Amino acid sequence: MKGRTIILDDLNGIEAAALLVDGQLDDLLVDAVDAPRPGAIYRGICDRPLKGQGGMMLRLPEGGTAFLRSAKGLRPGQPMLVQVTGYAEDGKAVPVTDRVLFKSRYAIVTPGKPGLNISRQITDDDQRDALLGIANAAFEADGETGLILRSSCAFASEDDITEDIIAMQDLAAAIMAEAEGTEPEALTEGDGPHALAWREWVIPAEVVTEPGGFESLGVLDQIDDILRPKITLAEGTMYVEATRALVAVDVNTGGDTSPAAALKVNLAAARVLPRALRLRGFGGQIAVDFAPMSKAHRKQVEQSLRAAFRADAVETSLVGWTTMGLFELQRKRERLPWKGLPA
Repeated sequence: MKGRTIILDDLNGIEAAALLVDGQLDDLLVDAVDAPRPGAIYRGICDRPLKGQGGMMLRLPEGGTAFLRSAKGLRPGQPMLVQVTGYAEDGKAVPVTDRVLFKSRYAIVTPGKPGLNISRQITDDDQRDALLGIANAAFEADGETGLILRSSCAFASEDDITEDIIAMQDLAAAIMAEAEGTEPEALTEGDGPHALAWREWVIPAEVVTEPGGFESLGVLDQIDDILRPKITLAEGTMYVEATRALVAVDVNTGGDTSPAAALKVNLAAARVLPRALRLRGFGGQIAVDFAPMSKAHRKQVEQSLRAAFRADAVETSLVGWTTMGLFELQRKRERLPWKGLPA
């Protein structure tokens, strides 16, 4: 199977979406069960500051709790709008931000951040000017709210972009008007896998929506492979395993003992690592034990890592090399770790 295919289906009744590239599973989105979705917006009530960490605990609906990193200027009992930024670790509060965004396929509306911006990935001057004209015609600037046009606008019609801008601005105005209140309240639930697939997988693809698409297109068999830590590379092997503290990645050359074996397998591992982490839903601290190689080759491997993660949708910070020769990364917890098909 060549090309890109998006399958919108479910896994034992739970909404899910899969992206196949040339028949290989490249991305998988599965809805959360009993957990707030990233992107959900709440009216939270400030509860108590965490002085040692400089953050604030907030009360959410139904007895939930959230953690906001900055408590500057906040007081207990104060209502505020917050947006979920990721999934909480076991036993911890839901991570949130007070920088609320309204994000769709083509437009992002930014309350509190005025200005009109166009994605830097759109480099054609004539196209940027045309998009600027569309934005100025559709967006009602108020001096307090901004607009970002995403890179997907490069392949969209004027009507679709205009419709998206108006819809996001109307939603932002309605939600921001709900900031005041004495009780915590859920204002939006965040996008599910099917909506996220429409919003984020914007490169042209065949879309399959018939029930049973996962089974008929071989997605279920590839999903089973995610539970296995071993990933076979043409040049060797890579193991990706989550521990309580971090995600450990081990790269091996296998039976190849040639002088270039370590560099070859390390470059191959760097290219597939974003996909391996994405499919497994792994985030947080990640330590990569590359196959032993000379320090002269480290820059080449790091360049390969940066190129690979640049195309990845999940925000990842490449921290660098440790004194023991491990490479460290910090990855946003935007997804739940994959634990197998839901019962």
